[in-house]
Amino acid sequence: MRRFALLLLACMFVACSPKESGREVTVYVSEDQVFSEPILKAFEKETGIRVHAVYDTEESKSTGVMNRLIAEKKNPRADVYWANEPIRAEVLRQKGVLAPYKSPSAEGIAADFVQKEYYWTGFSARIRLLLVSDKAGKDPESILAYTEPAYRGKGVIANPLFGTTTSHVAALFTLWGDTRAKAFLEGLKKNSTAISTSNGESADFVAQGRYLFALVDSDDAVSRIRRKEKVHIVYPDQKADESGIFVVPNAVMLIRGAPHPAAAKRLIDYLLRPETERRLAFADCAQIPLHAGTPMPKDLKPIDRIKVMHVDYAEVARTLVRIQPWLKAWVEE
Repeated sequence: MRRFALLLLACMFVACSPKESGREVTVYVSEDQVFSEPILKAFEKETGIRVHAVYDTEESKSTGVMNRLIAEKKNPRADVYWANEPIRAEVLRQKGVLAPYKSPSAEGIAADFVQKEYYWTGFSARIRLLLVSDKAGKDPESILAYTEPAYRGKGVIANPLFGTTTSHVAALFTLWGDTRAKAFLEGLKKNSTAISTSNGESADFVAQGRYLFALVDSDDAVSRIRRKEKVHIVYPDQKADESGIFVVPNAVMLIRGAPHPAAAKRLIDYLLRPETERRLAFADCAQIPLHAGTPMPKDLKPIDRIKVMHVDYAEVARTLVRIQPWLKAWVEE
């Protein structure tokens, strides 16, 4: 009888443990901790589900937790991955790390930003735009300004081997084809375009008056404007026959074999809500909601007033890997 009672007690303990009751969730995060942590704390408070968050360090931004997820594929420890862009989400999908999940909170997000089989869903985006000095006179209207004689030696761009500039260049190869994309980069170099170490440094160079314009992420542009620097934003390639703006959404995804799938789906639903997008829009990262009509600051245009570049992020991910040797050679020439 005593043995039976102990066995019953053990079963009750297991049944009520946090792991089995869906009261905890583990999320790996590439979005900056200063912006993502308050969102995850709010989820904890609202749902009572404890969040174990593992953040990328600045040194291994976006690749650290991605490589960890790949290494843990056969014995997953994470339930959810919150990526700060969709390219590495595609790498994980192609390696079989992800499971599909169609969140009801994704209703209203354009198909461009949702993986067609729901392996990942985009939200709260940065966009790639031109930060222009108030001294520019005539504003550049396209990224092709980098190759125009009128702007010779007046533009700066972040090293295309790193960060969102790499993704943007890969998108151009996908959209234009290799011949035109290579010609653009060669023309950019022949036009004495400066290469900086990062989007942030490019934005600083324009703010300091060293260059007239730079292709940067929207958060870099907004931060300089809020500092009252003598710069302004230009939305490039907005005409009918032009390519539009490259969009870099956050992406959230369910891990295949997640230890806490029910809690994982609740967290994904929470991250994709318009309210979460509103919070990220009004944070210092100034991200653009992908749910049209979601309140946001006046520093940037809402997504439905921007002509966006239509690309397949899966193809961009494959292209990014393929062009790396050529890009490395181009940078080192």
